[in-house]
Amino acid sequence: MIKTKNIFSILKKMFLIAVFCVLCISCNKNTEIEDRPVGVFEEEKEEPITPTYNLPSIDLNNWKVTLPIGNPTEVKPPEILDYATNETLKPFFYNDSINGALVFYTYPGASTANSSYSRTELREQMVAGSNNTNWTFTQGGNMKGTLSMDEISKDSQGDYHRAIIMQIHGRLTNAQRDLIGEDDNNAPPMLKIYWTDGKVRVKTKELKDLNVSDTDILYTNSWKDDDGHTFSEEVGFDKFSLEVKVESGKMEVILNNNESVVYDSVHIQKWNVFENYFKAGNYLVTTQENAFARVKYYKLEVTH
Repeated sequence: MIKTKNIFSILKKMFLIAVFCVLCISCNKNTEIEDRPVGVFEEEKEEPITPTYNLPSIDLNNWKVTLPIGNPTEVKPPEILDYATNETLKPFFYNDSINGALVFYTYPGASTANSSYSRTELREQMVAGSNNTNWTFTQGGNMKGTLSMDEISKDSQGDYHRAIIMQIHGRLTNAQRDLIGEDDNNAPPMLKIYWTDGKVRVKTKELKDLNVSDTDILYTNSWKDDDGHTFSEEVGFDKFSLEVKVESGKMEVILNNNESVVYDSVHIQKWNVFENYFKAGNYLVTTQENAFARVKYYKLEVTH
């Protein structure tokens, strides 16, 4: 009996020693985990994330921009190519690098000689830095852009103001200018495309008298606005695409590769007397105080 008791006593002591050792090992492991730097236990340190920048797909080598300041102020190539660091341009013409857009911001301010309204708007220059080389409908041209109305003010009745977002503008040659005694080369705009209350509206020109003489056809007052065409699709403040196709005696405007309006009447045929250039941007159609508009262009391309 004495021997059996001794054996039980020894076994009991051994069991307690084993339990004590297990507890010590577990405690040491927990201490090691707590002393480790946060995150090292799971994985190695992460590399810093490099921010990504999206830039608009627009080549500005053949565009100048007009601003709502100065007399008004214009910036031509090559200066326009550095718009991101140009202190004059930065408030009106800058990148949205998150969405990959070129922003056109404007408000009522300085206007051109033949308008009451202000703009931040591009004017095509087939020869960079010069307005003297342009194109006719016989030569043709194509302009395609992806854009959106980002923000625009409302009038006193609560309706959105309007903005012209694309144009084809006519131009007199020097000989035509001198023939009719004008002091500049301005001719009527054959095409104006508006953002108006969330929809895209097209306006073009028609002759008041189809029998007008070859000289009188050059005067701005020989032309009038047509009734206009509003596309059925509402674009609102979403991104949309516009394409303008021009060839001899024909002009087509296409919205989102879906809806199209074609002009091929005698008015278009007679328009070939003028030179032309494309325009794109933000031409705000109001002089109301505190009005403004912000248009974004993601893509813009012109071909001839």
